[in-house]
Amino acid sequence: MKDKDTIALFIDADNAPARKIETVLSELALYGVVNIRKAYGNWKNANLKPWEDILHEYAIQPVQQFDLAKGKNATDMALVIDVMDVLYTKDIDVICLVSSDCDFMPLVTRCLADGKQVVGFGERKASLPFVNSCSKFLYLDPPLQEVKEEVPIAIHAKNLKGDTRLINLLRQAIDAVETGDGWASLGGVGSHISNHASFDPRNYGFRKLSDLFAAIDLFELKKNEKSGLMVRHRKSVSQIKKIVEL
Repeated sequence: MKDKDTIALFIDADNAPARKIETVLSELALYGVVNIRKAYGNWKNANLKPWEDILHEYAIQPVQQFDLAKGKNATDMALVIDVMDVLYTKDIDVICLVSSDCDFMPLVTRCLADGKQVVGFGERKASLPFVNSCSKFLYLDPPLQEVKEEVPIAIHAKNLKGDTRLINLLRQAIDAVETGDGWASLGGVGSHISNHASFDPRNYGFRKLSDLFAAIDLFELKKNEKSGLMVRHRKSVSQIKKIVEL
């Protein structure tokens, strides 16, 4: 029985920032051991020069693909073939793709169907369907709602409340986990979200899910001695008034 998951890392160098590879490897260390490390691209291209030192420093195997025809991406094809080879010939638990290219979405769904976790890394230009298809996806560029000391919390909360998809995701998770009194275990909420979407609070500028909930005045948090942190929908003034009248 393995103590740690084994990971295969595949980097689309044309669509990944070399300066962020340490961030990628640090995150993957939380999952297990990265036994396979490959980066794909036409290494004669001057745009990939920043990768040269990175490849050696982090023991990443460069895979050369020439640009054989304009508009045809041989790099993507080579990466897909190698991932499929790993699925069939290696005992790997986690597939990691570093790219912002939505063309890899079918590959992600194939890996998931084979029982693998798929962890994605990319920039915010990555399409939402590709992001959501991954077991987890982390952005490598700064969060859109990055919290800074000089930004008033009220303004930051307003921006978060305007993210309809985020708010619906949080609300639905609470509704699925709450036990009848409106309160839901924060751990249970986090697990529910992870099972239904590629989500990480760090993509919104928060290290923890509790910090994200606390920043939005649509929710309430409390600490329970037995269950730990709990969360629920914040009641509106009209709802509170109805309860008092009863």
